[in-house]
Amino acid sequence: MKKFAGIIFAVSALLMSLNASSAEKVLVFAAASLTNAMQDINTLYKTNHQDSDITFSFASSSVLARQIEQGAPADIFMSADQTWMNYLIERHLAKDKETLLKNSLVLIAPNTSKLDHVTINGQTNWKAILPDGERMAVGDPDHVPAGLYAKESLTNLGIFKQLEPQLAPASNVRDALMLVERGEAALGIVYSTDAKISKKVKIIGEFPADSFTAIEYPIARLTNNTATDDFYQFLTTPPALAIFEKYGFVTQ
Repeated sequence: MKKFAGIIFAVSALLMSLNASSAEKVLVFAAASLTNAMQDINTLYKTNHQDSDITFSFASSSVLARQIEQGAPADIFMSADQTWMNYLIERHLAKDKETLLKNSLVLIAPNTSKLDHVTINGQTNWKAILPDGERMAVGDPDHVPAGLYAKESLTNLGIFKQLEPQLAPASNVRDALMLVERGEAALGIVYSTDAKISKKVKIIGEFPADSFTAIEYPIARLTNNTATDDFYQFLTTPPALAIFEKYGFVTQ
């Protein structure tokens, strides 16, 4: 009888341990442009939360939102624009969003490029900086936030239709950056934060802030549990915000 009770106790203890471990797991779906900052924040978080198990899925906000719609078990969603967060809110898959960060849009070129500085406005001579046959990498203008912002800016500047045949659409902003890093595209339009993490490209111009919708990063909890709440709250603390700022994000 004592042996049987001991087995029951051991099994119960194991189940409690497994449940505790499971409760610590948090899956964060985050826009690709947040990759480096979120990895650093997770490292810092783990210094005081050794038992935490924070995992990430980084991709275009549109891809992540659709995965959540299809049932992906994300606990937190961090979008690179309001559109895809609202997409989930409208479908009752997210609520209580808050805007955490802001970003800007820049023009980049490989470090080896002869281009140094380009003033971007309605009079910019794009034929001179992007000759026929050359490509400009962007997030896919049909659904990737960085590409949507780029399309909006170029449209408002009156140049999108002319440049559209030379665009090289990428599945997310990091892939657009990579095309320029590899020299497969002469220019690229990315967030300033992405440009700043690369040692292979340089910023040669900044798109006018009034030519596109403000780049805002909303965040929302998709599940309610202690582990999710703890990590979510940590993202708004001064140490976490300092990391975002180190990568060039503007915090609220």
